[in-house]
Amino acid sequence: SQDGLSPNLRCRPVVDPPDGSRRPAARPSSVRAAPMHPDSTARLEAGDPASTVMRLGQIGFDAPAALLSQHGLQLRRVAAGQPIPGSFWGDEEAGIIGTTVYARDDTPVHSLLHEAGHLMVLPPERRPDVHTDATDSVEEEDATCYLQIVLADQLPGVGRDRLMADMDAWGYSFRLGSTRAWFERDADNARDFLLARGLPHA
Repeated sequence: SQDGLSPNLRCRPVVDPPDGSRRPAARPSSVRAAPMHPDSTARLEAGDPASTVMRLGQIGFDAPAALLSQHGLQLRRVAAGQPIPGSFWGDEEAGIIGTTVYARDDTPVHSLLHEAGHLMVLPPERRPDVHTDATDSVEEEDATCYLQIVLADQLPGVGRDRLMADMDAWGYSFRLGSTRAWFERDADNARDFLLARGLPHA
């Protein structure tokens, strides 16, 4: 690329999750990164953009469960206030164990689609071994970000425009400065990855 950076960039900032472990792959240090997980209490304060993202409780679990089942995945609802199994980021973010995605009513829709997307881009034989962290592949991470945007169109009341706005509000970070700019102008490799594997890409 013209700026000397790899065209495949992780769409989530690589930061230490709450449990103190580390995500294996790192983004180039010259790429702007935003904190993925500000303090949960602060996030809910009035005026914080991350407090406005769409949550599963707003759309229900039926449509997301049906969508995931089309790709051989199960959606498991977690009771309010209970820890989410397999959640890499903790707090209200979705978790993955094997072919099951775990979420609560307060889980952001973008988080559910992102974690489900991680499983979808994996070959079926790799999915049973997944627990919490699906990949350290930049290529798979980028494909996952692209896929979650496309899948949002299959959820009534969500759609890609809302999902991209929520990704920006939550702190996803891209070289071109916004989710939409990346999706429309800088994501050819991610789209080709999905196309080659017969996954939704348009």
